Amino acid sequence: MTEPTFSNRLTDLLEFIYPEVNSHILASQVIEAFWPEGTHRRRKPRKPGNNLWSQKDAVLITYGDSLIDGHHKPLDLMHDFLLRRMKGVVNGVHILPFFPYTSDDGFAVTDYRKVNPQLGEWSDITRIGSEFHLMSDLVLNHVSSQGVWFNAYRQGQKPYDRFFYEADPSDDLSMVVRPRTTPLLQEVETAMGTRHVWCTFSHDQVDLDYSNPDVLLEILRIVRLHLDKGVRILRLDAVAFLWKQIGTNCIHLPQTHAVIQMLRLLMDYATESVILLTETNVPKAENLSYFGHRNEAHVVYNFPLPPLILHAMMSGTAETLIEWQRTMPPAPLGCAYLNFTASHDGIGMRPAEGLLPPEEIARMIEAIGALGGLVSMRSLPGGGEAPYEINCSYFEAMGRTYAGPDEHQLARFLCSQTIVMSLEGIPAFYIHSMLATPNDHEAVKRRGMNRAINRHRWDYPALLEALDDPETVHAQVLEMVSDRVKLRAAQPAFHPNATQFTLNLDARIFGLWRQSLDRAQSIFALHNVSADTVEIPAGQLNLIADERWVDLITGEEVPAGLVEMAPYQCRWITNLV
Repeated sequence: MTEPTFSNRLTDLLEFIYPEVNSHILASQVIEAFWPEGTHRRRKPRKPGNNLWSQKDAVLITYGDSLIDGHHKPLDLMHDFLLRRMKGVVNGVHILPFFPYTSDDGFAVTDYRKVNPQLGEWSDITRIGSEFHLMSDLVLNHVSSQGVWFNAYRQGQKPYDRFFYEADPSDDLSMVVRPRTTPLLQEVETAMGTRHVWCTFSHDQVDLDYSNPDVLLEILRIVRLHLDKGVRILRLDAVAFLWKQIGTNCIHLPQTHAVIQMLRLLMDYATESVILLTETNVPKAENLSYFGHRNEAHVVYNFPLPPLILHAMMSGTAETLIEWQRTMPPAPLGCAYLNFTASHDGIGMRPAEGLLPPEEIARMIEAIGALGGLVSMRSLPGGGEAPYEINCSYFEAMGRTYAGPDEHQLARFLCSQTIVMSLEGIPAFYIHSMLATPNDHEAVKRRGMNRAINRHRWDYPALLEALDDPETVHAQVLEMVSDRVKLRAAQPAFHPNATQFTLNLDARIFGLWRQSLDRAQSIFALHNVSADTVEIPAGQLNLIADERWVDLITGEEVPAGLVEMAPYQCRWITNLV
């Protein structure tokens, strides 16, 4: 049987999403929105493969205004920092929402077509995109309640009068999954009368109604604009909540997956090489579902990593991390994981559900509290609350274990980041992790938001001064992490899709065997998550006989007897140097 044509696949998806709409007419509208006059699509789709990324890929996550000086455009400063400190370390940059907004640090967008003038302009974005793989946020679930679209909705202006999802307070909404504790519905006055609009996140973030195909078409026009401006990685923010259906949990619905499949189809035929990344901060099986059958996301966040690595470092045992990793499937062909420990959000606890018992989560929260960290809650279906995320700088979180503070913070932090580099997938690093930024308690008080604790804005001259001083923790962390990322980039066994096997060693050692796609290089990546010195019989590593095995990190040849691991030490033992 021949494969369905592009047109057939597109109309089939649209017919499933919008059964009451003429799918052929809508398909032509989709094509016109994504490929307007003057643009064209590929004759054949890209086939799934392992060539969209390599071991040389690493991503920096940052806000557009993480660096300020009161004189220059923040995006100018970011460009300078990227060239001065990140060139040759990372080749991808995720600039968090750089659009005009009203709240949630950019995730309540007022205009998708403009760059926030307080950051810079489109030319600043395209300049960064010309030198780094540029990731942007497609905030496609909701828009600002003070933006142009919602104001037009309230005034009854077409087509915006049908752009937002409405519900009735009498509807049964008890099953709806929420990431927040605020009321789901917001009462608003409109030209059509009183309405109750759906707000998954906050009352300043009103959910779009994708059951109206005009919403989808408008979002596609915005995607086209962003691709034209140099964006090559599209992060689908909060995509799991996209489709609503009264009487369901309104998360991961089949129509949501179909919309992502449609986006993937368009990207497969786009002349630009574009990667779709889904942001779904949910338990493992739900998260992995966004790979689809190699027809949805190219990349998914490895969300269990931040809490599980934190737990390993605090408890001194990798037992839970090892048990979880053993059950993780390799990413399908043409897909990859995005590995990280920290981002602009907190350390999500939902992905730890079913992996860490409640008493361990409570113990982690207590230890983070002793470091000055915070916790944010979410509402449970049917009532009650549960921890949604821990709010703390990841470097600060490495300041102690369950046993209390000690002198191992630097080594513990570097170990946590090395695990991210060793795993199958693409590593990503939050700028405040690279810079060992402390908790910003003043920002929490000033802004009344827990997440502000890890969203510090550095005075750029002061930062450069600190980075020029080798005695500062900021300079030390940036150098140590950067050196290790650069070392990783030279190893074929760290290709995002290279073979991975979880080793059965001492519970204090998180060990992985990685093998390059051509099977020429093996790396035994060992990470001591404890404050103990641990000895591992070399025979347990199954080192191939008659080959010389060297630790890439220390440059030392590995002895035949015992491999010694100092507290929080990492080793990358390889046969190919």
